[in-house]
Amino acid sequence: MSDAIKDVWEKIDAGSDFVVELTSELVKIPSVNPKFQVDAELNREPEVQDRVQKQLEEDGFSTERWDVFPDRPNVTGEWEGTDEKSLILCGHIDVVPVGDSSAWARDPFGGQIEEGRVWGRGAVDMKAGVAACMAAALAIRQAGVTLEGRLAIHSVVDEEAGGFGAMDLVKNKRLARRAIIAEPTWGNVVPAEGGLSWVRVTIFGKQAHAGWRFNSLWPQPHTEGRIEPGVNAIELANRFLNALRDFEASRCRDNWHPLTPAGLATINPGVIRGGAGMGEDGNPAIMTNAAMISDVVTIDLDYKFMPDENFEDVKSEFEDFVGHFAATDPWMRENPPKILWDLFDLNFPPMNTPIDHPLTLSIANRATEVQAKPPEIKGFEAVTDAAHYAGAGVDPVVYGPSGDGFHGNNECVDINSLIETTKVIAAAVIDNCGTR
Repeated sequence: MSDAIKDVWEKIDAGSDFVVELTSELVKIPSVNPKFQVDAELNREPEVQDRVQKQLEEDGFSTERWDVFPDRPNVTGEWEGTDEKSLILCGHIDVVPVGDSSAWARDPFGGQIEEGRVWGRGAVDMKAGVAACMAAALAIRQAGVTLEGRLAIHSVVDEEAGGFGAMDLVKNKRLARRAIIAEPTWGNVVPAEGGLSWVRVTIFGKQAHAGWRFNSLWPQPHTEGRIEPGVNAIELANRFLNALRDFEASRCRDNWHPLTPAGLATINPGVIRGGAGMGEDGNPAIMTNAAMISDVVTIDLDYKFMPDENFEDVKSEFEDFVGHFAATDPWMRENPPKILWDLFDLNFPPMNTPIDHPLTLSIANRATEVQAKPPEIKGFEAVTDAAHYAGAGVDPVVYGPSGDGFHGNNECVDINSLIETTKVIAAAVIDNCGTR
């Protein structure tokens, strides 16, 4: 262990209350994402960022702050250094709603420090990670260590609703060679996660009155004056979903990555709407009249792909599948389904940082030194803001503390794990940025 890391770890141990109390402070300020719940008492992201910015400036960071959405700011801090050894520490400060507060054993925004844990919404997801990044930087400063590479801390909004805070930052601000995303990983090292896009498939039928539905089901003995049959888009969508299930199964069987669970490349039909007439929003205009033969169905899919897959190849494969499916039906050959990628602008590029990358090895080695439980190097089942950095050419790794109640009741972060995380992040900063 270098003298610099030893000195920094001693500072963290001596001042371990700091990261715990900072986590508690941040939890006590409700910052529920307003896309999920609108309430002025709960939508207090600016106040969280006030505390983050104050700490960054006290630690000698030059800061920037701007609104991604009205009254929803990102905050960044930066220590100058070389770009060659530059590193970002990133976390989000928005949280999901509490749900039924009566199901919580404690005040969801109490930030209680009890039973070896900090309790409250956002404790583990992920205000503890944000606090660990700032506490690691503080300890480096207190130990008198001067980094060679540029270090930045990014505190972003809107991760829970698609990562638009990180997307805005990535598009408009200075990046770095590498990044640590301090999401909870239970002490494991996560250099890989699959990509994700939301895609809408619109299936078209032909509107008609349901009273004449027999025209499209049964051969008629007469043809003169026969009302033209409708084509029920809901029934076409049913056939499409059955075919999609087989296509999904083939993707899950045929795509594999050594760090992720088998079968990760799923395609989840999350929302379906059927009815008559096309509305301005791209969905059926009438969805309350069962006497109409549906001519529009929209199916919104949560489309996952593997860390080592190329998004353009994924798109091409799916579009081929839809095209071949449509070719099996005379109506759909003339009226093919429409595919809309990146629905609501939601797109997470894949992350596939090598397991032998210096950042991966640094975090894994330092975690092995300090953690009670040795880390695994593994892939992540869901998606994080790491995706947006990876898509911009940054090499990220996700690493953070342990806890419970993730998106559920009685959320908490384990204090011992939080201190371990702070030490590992601090050491990884020194390993990757170097000293002078």
